[in-house]
Amino acid sequence: MKETKARRILQALVQGIDPITGEELAPGTVLQHADVLRALLAGAGALESMAARAHRRAQLPDNVGRTWTPDEENALASEFKAGETVADIAAKHGRTLRAIEARLERLGLITPEQRATQSSFLQSVASRATEPAPRVGTEDPET
Repeated sequence: MKETKARRILQALVQGIDPITGEELAPGTVLQHADVLRALLAGAGALESMAARAHRRAQLPDNVGRTWTPDEENALASEFKAGETVADIAAKHGRTLRAIEARLERLGLITPEQRATQSSFLQSVASRATEPAPRVGTEDPET
């Protein structure tokens, strides 16, 4: 069964509609119990999340997450030294700009300061370092 069909069925059940006939479900069915409705909503939400993740994944280059081979690293270094743009190299290798720059940095061909993209790990560490520390023992005026 396709995810879209499963989502439609779950949404119909949550709304109290028979997904086969389109008629309103009879009063007193098990589907009117709060826990059952919550479970149906959780299932529908999980299917929505899976569909969104699959959509995002489909937008990524083909080789995202794949291990770099020595041959691919050598080709990357040669292309970079020949003056090809990072965007062209990324397209040729089926990788993201961030992956190309990270690999160039690992190979010692660029420095972290030369990167146009930044590591998301480094960004999260940097943002936490600039956030004010919570004050202990004080009330938050916004709560």
